[in-house]
Amino acid sequence: MNQSAAKRALLVLEHLTGRPEGVALTEICEALDLPKSIGHRLLVLLVEAGFVSQVESSGRYRLTLKLTMLGLRHYVRTGLDDLAQPILDRLAKETGELARLAIVDGERLVWVAKAQGARSGLRYDPDLDHDTGHDVVLHATATGKAWLATLPEAEAMRIVAATQLRTPQRFGPNVVQDLEAFSAMLGATRNAGFGEAVEEGEPGTAAVAVAIADLSGPGAGPIVGTLSLAGPLLRFGAERRVLLAARIARAAEELGAIWPLRQRPGTADMHAGRSAPAGPDHRGTPHGRYRVTAV
Repeated sequence: MNQSAAKRALLVLEHLTGRPEGVALTEICEALDLPKSIGHRLLVLLVEAGFVSQVESSGRYRLTLKLTMLGLRHYVRTGLDDLAQPILDRLAKETGELARLAIVDGERLVWVAKAQGARSGLRYDPDLDHDTGHDVVLHATATGKAWLATLPEAEAMRIVAATQLRTPQRFGPNVVQDLEAFSAMLGATRNAGFGEAVEEGEPGTAAVAVAIADLSGPGAGPIVGTLSLAGPLLRFGAERRVLLAARIARAAEELGAIWPLRQRPGTADMHAGRSAPAGPDHRGTPHGRYRVTAV
């Protein structure tokens, strides 16, 4: 499979994500601007490889669990599940809110783990677009602001500009509408030392987040992710947001001190020559090795 075909195959997999009912060949080709013959050939290859199956009754195509299992296997190998989940569970229990971890993947942030602290009454449960395995909407979340505020201004704005501030309709009424306003938000985030979002990610909700630096080696390493708390706006007044941010910051230091990616065999070189806040290189390592990114 040549480079162009491989890229198209990956785009097909991405298009099928989140559509368990399956997608017709015609719809896939129209969405990805593929000739029908090429689309069919790619799907045949993906079916043969076990990543896609065809629904016999409708002829539609859908993902198998193979891609999910590969991702889970890689996630387990990083050690994040062993190290991060107890910290998330404790943070959620102590605050009674939704605690979440997102990791930096090149110029993206991806939700990878969560713990729900609210056992009764009002609670925030994110919808599919905000849930584990999905990209963080950078300009509309406390998490996105917390990460971008650690980058040089020009780099942060370039990353956000590339998203064209695309926001689903269900996002909150206070979501930023232009780059100038977002730049001002980033300045406020740097001054505060944490990110916050009030009715931006979703109506009636608020969140606070802090960046996680890899502290497991000598000296400060790169920014590798974020920790956040989110819940109903009624419980997230301005004073409590400051208190919650301080609590998250302590948890972020704890996680950064045991960050697994530098400790696992064969991964120490991933950070070679890098310093905060650039984030891990998603293209390869100085030794020509490649690693799986969070999809």
